[in-house]
Amino acid sequence: HGAEPGRHLPLTSTGLGRIGFPAGRVRARLCPMGSKKKDSAEGAPLSELLRLPHGAVDMASLDARATPGYPGKGKEDAPVHTAGLGRRLSDLQEMLYAGGRAAPEVSPRVLVVLQGMDTSGKGGVIRHAIGLVDPQGVDLTSFKAPSEEERKHHYLWRIRNALPRPGQIGIFDRSHYEDVLVVRVESLVPEDVWSTRYDEINEFEAGLVAEGYKLVKCMLNVSFDEQKARLAERLADPTKYWKYNPGDVDARKKWPAYMEAYAAALEKCNTEAAPWFVIPSDRKWYRNWAVAELLRETLAGMGLAWPAADFDVAVEKKRVAQS
Repeated sequence: HGAEPGRHLPLTSTGLGRIGFPAGRVRARLCPMGSKKKDSAEGAPLSELLRLPHGAVDMASLDARATPGYPGKGKEDAPVHTAGLGRRLSDLQEMLYAGGRAAPEVSPRVLVVLQGMDTSGKGGVIRHAIGLVDPQGVDLTSFKAPSEEERKHHYLWRIRNALPRPGQIGIFDRSHYEDVLVVRVESLVPEDVWSTRYDEINEFEAGLVAEGYKLVKCMLNVSFDEQKARLAERLADPTKYWKYNPGDVDARKKWPAYMEAYAAALEKCNTEAAPWFVIPSDRKWYRNWAVAELLRETLAGMGLAWPAADFDVAVEKKRVAQS
């Protein structure tokens, strides 16, 4: 994260402007005061309900236990509703994949960015939501601390190297946002370095969209209390010791600093080209359903179609019949 060499390398850019809206809209949109039935009755797509409005972000006002747009009763029927997305997701993903095989030069790509504090459920989303689609059409990358080779390059170098191929759904478990989150809080580079990265990220993402990528940026919002409970669960179960990282407790001591860093990343990198979706994540069942539904909406809105045959179908039918 602290690599200096090449940090001003030119990036693909379309030049984004900055747009601001009243900060009050953040609370109104992401902390619905009405019931789940009201959200469903309004018929608004989940992408609209969870999309972060432009403007100042107050992390404390984002309700991590909310369930906007959920069509069922709650945890008891969540497996049915989530599994029900499987067939639709599978068909859409296969269509995307087929397009990538038939015409890779013009095929779109989808990139799902999963960002959140430890225990927010990035792994759970990958298993239960992304796991609904065919793994051969998924490119998964988990970003840890940069390697010695990665430190020699611009911080976005390893991100571009991991971008999904034509027709693929790319999943980033953590992402380039680590370079304005952990890098900022842990002072891994000076402020005059990380503070310039918000604009660089916006330019980078706008360039990806111009190249045909569809970005789905999900901030998995887990509360301070829920994180504590999940860490305790890991220590209470020997089969989950491998998930526990003592460093997570150290990070909890810096929770206010991390929330400040997240607020800045959400506010400064919430563009029309690549908006943020804030996923309430204290309820695992809702989190998994929500990301799966967001992905379904994204694919359904891309105008995907099955590739036309590049051969004479009638002739080939006759040949098969005679074979």
